[in-house]
Amino acid sequence: MDKQQILIVDDEEINRLILDGMFDDDEYEKIEAGNGREAISHIEKNRNIVLILLDIIMPVMDGFKVLEYMKAEGLLDEIPVILITSETIGDSEDKAYSFGVADVIHKPFYPYIVRKRCNNIIKLYQNKHNMEVRLKEQEEELLAQQKEMNENNEFIIDALSSVIESRNAETGDHTKRIKYLTRIMLNCLMEQFPEYGLTEAQVDLITRASALHDIGKIGIPDAILLKPGRLTNEEFEIMKTHTTIGGEILQKFYRNKTSEFDRYCYEICRHHHERWDGRGYPDHLAGDEIPISAQVVAITDVYDALISPRVYKSSFTTDEAYNMIMNGECGQFPPNILECFKVAKEKFSNTVELMEMYNFS
Repeated sequence: MDKQQILIVDDEEINRLILDGMFDDDEYEKIEAGNGREAISHIEKNRNIVLILLDIIMPVMDGFKVLEYMKAEGLLDEIPVILITSETIGDSEDKAYSFGVADVIHKPFYPYIVRKRCNNIIKLYQNKHNMEVRLKEQEEELLAQQKEMNENNEFIIDALSSVIESRNAETGDHTKRIKYLTRIMLNCLMEQFPEYGLTEAQVDLITRASALHDIGKIGIPDAILLKPGRLTNEEFEIMKTHTTIGGEILQKFYRNKTSEFDRYCYEICRHHHERWDGRGYPDHLAGDEIPISAQVVAITDVYDALISPRVYKSSFTTDEAYNMIMNGECGQFPPNILECFKVAKEKFSNTVELMEMYNFS
């Protein structure tokens, strides 16, 4: 392993010799520079510098120019600098500390004290660096664990959604499309309406939660769920309970009452059939009483239902589905949601087309 280096920068050779002699040759390699330009050259070439002892007043380039260079390169947080100066305490010292130097030592100096202060500063910066490295490693470990957990959760959610869809005699593509279309809408909301305060992390959580919007259908009798025709009013009332059944199922498995993901799952499952004018179900919420997560999934769910064939109807084209929603034929949706739906029209159409062509998940 290469030896740690101390860079001594002073235009007076006698000062460099005194400073050089304060450190053990076995512990540090000493590098010397007679002016600021030479110092910068050494900094650029050497990667093991653990301390710089820097004079202020020098020919060619002074110490403050070196500090300006180091600040511009972001080096002052990595390499401690001790300023060596013969000036009295005043503006120079204030200016030095404003750059972020570790210490200022005035000439004439006592070698023992200087050596002690230098060693303490080197240890302090190395401990700080080691701590930052360890924190970075821990952060990467946590991110890897979170990624693995998210992938496992994604697998479980998709598997459960597929079971529900197969029981509902659907192709299984419904959930995939809902997730893609939901993400498109959320990204549009982030861009067009920043007042919602959506973050990329929340977009990811809501998108994943959207896959469970119909989990309550697991509690609907087969005679209704699989009926090859339109439902009677009584049957439709039973079908509507899939929203409350799903909410109850999710509440039983809540791991953390403060979990954003659990909250989004519940909001979407219970409220994705609510409508802006209060004519939806099960709670007849109106306006912004409807959580934004459910508002988004509501319109993507209707859109996908329109473009998908059912036993009681053929599929509509993407243009027909778009016009039906915009004309209010499928219930009233929030103005901001409709605005984003309008902006995202082509992306919706292209996404559906690509999924049909390549059958990707």
